[in-house]
Amino acid sequence: MATFSYDIISEYDKAEMNNVFALVQKDITNRYDFKNTPAEIDWMADKVGFKIIGANEWQIESIIDIVRKKLTSRNQSSKVLDLTKPVVTSNLKATQEIPFIAGLTQDKAKQITKLLRDEVPKVKALIQGEEVRVTSGSKDDLQTAMRILESQDFDFPLAFTNFR
Repeated sequence: MATFSYDIISEYDKAEMNNVFALVQKDITNRYDFKNTPAEIDWMADKVGFKIIGANEWQIESIIDIVRKKLTSRNQSSKVLDLTKPVVTSNLKATQEIPFIAGLTQDKAKQITKLLRDEVPKVKALIQGEEVRVTSGSKDDLQTAMRILESQDFDFPLAFTNFR
């Protein structure tokens, strides 16, 4: 009997993030309420996140809202944004760094494997570093597991790769 498998990962599309960055920059320069303000978006070191600069927290929230809309329009999850860092205010400027969430931590991987064990006992889920490998003898069971995971509201993005 053949076994089928796929990997569950948590990562973002770097090319799409470049597109979102360019679109948000364009929106900021075109918006009237951002004229003559320090409003801008920049990359963090090594392009691992966005650095948002504004006159105040309200302006930063507006820019984050634009980022979310652009992510959605590019079929990307806004769950990739780590909004836990605080807004830093100094010299009449507010700045917030928003790193991207990538990789499954052990806790997140355990959350996925427990859900699969409870909901679809016919599939086998193994944690392998920053990914979870799901195997089964039936493609239908794997698709059922995938639908269950997609219907859950995790606080991190999920992607499925390496279908075999």
